[in-house]
Amino acid sequence: RQIRPQSRTCTPGVLKENVPQKEQQHFHSDLWLFLTLQNWILDFGRPIAMIILPLEWFPLNKPSAGDYFHMAYNVITPFLMLKLIERSPRTLSRTAVYLCIITFVMGASIHLVGDSINHRLILSGYQLHLSVRENPIIKDLKPTSLIDSFELLYYYDEQLGHLMWYIPFFIILFIYFSGCFSSAEEQKKIPVCGWLLLGPSALYYWYLVTEGQITELFLLTFMAMVAMLIHQRRKGLSPDGNGLFLFYSFSLTVLLVAVWVSCLWSDPVLRNKYPGLIYVPEPWSYYTLHIKDSR
Repeated sequence: RQIRPQSRTCTPGVLKENVPQKEQQHFHSDLWLFLTLQNWILDFGRPIAMIILPLEWFPLNKPSAGDYFHMAYNVITPFLMLKLIERSPRTLSRTAVYLCIITFVMGASIHLVGDSINHRLILSGYQLHLSVRENPIIKDLKPTSLIDSFELLYYYDEQLGHLMWYIPFFIILFIYFSGCFSSAEEQKKIPVCGWLLLGPSALYYWYLVTEGQITELFLLTFMAMVAMLIHQRRKGLSPDGNGLFLFYSFSLTVLLVAVWVSCLWSDPVLRNKYPGLIYVPEPWSYYTLHIKDSR
């Protein structure tokens, strides 16, 4: 009796495509390009669209252009992250990936609501470089319990929303990076398109770290990537083109953040707004403080 070999199928707890590893490890220029474009347009471009487009088009009691940008970001980004994970040569847990994506969408959606209201407050005179209680349009509210409500809104927008948004985002990138190691020399190169995307990618991560106030989370992820790199090199493995692109992007981001902090190191107003151990001002706080009123 002839026994047929069993076909390899994906087990329930694993997210893995039945594609040869060598084929999976080519440089993902399409995904990196789409991620970079949508990050710049839908995330960085979101507040710019709200400033440029006429207010008459988007009444204050209706969603703004930036809100629609944010909605699109909340759908497109998790889709692209899932596609990136699908191309990873490493076998990954479905449970971990799905939990990260669900948490990411929930955190980004919390931020959508908080950021939408925050933008309307800016149009009414809210100053981003001041704390909630120090803002002229907030500090004299009656009853004073309303100020607590605005501080709760700030907490959901700038703290809880950011953490639930960015922690799973960087976890997914790190999981992907951990699978980007190979012993094949021909795979350890970044093509020309990758080098062209490196600057815009790093500059966006700079914006993400500074505006999102997630310096500690980013540095922790970067140090984990360095530790993973050292560990894999001891095993004779090196990152492929995708891993190098991600690592170089993060390395350049660290440099950009350091330059940003050094340029604003002696600013007394921003120092008062960001009194913590790690001083990293937000770009939009700098805008409302030094650029908006001088236009």
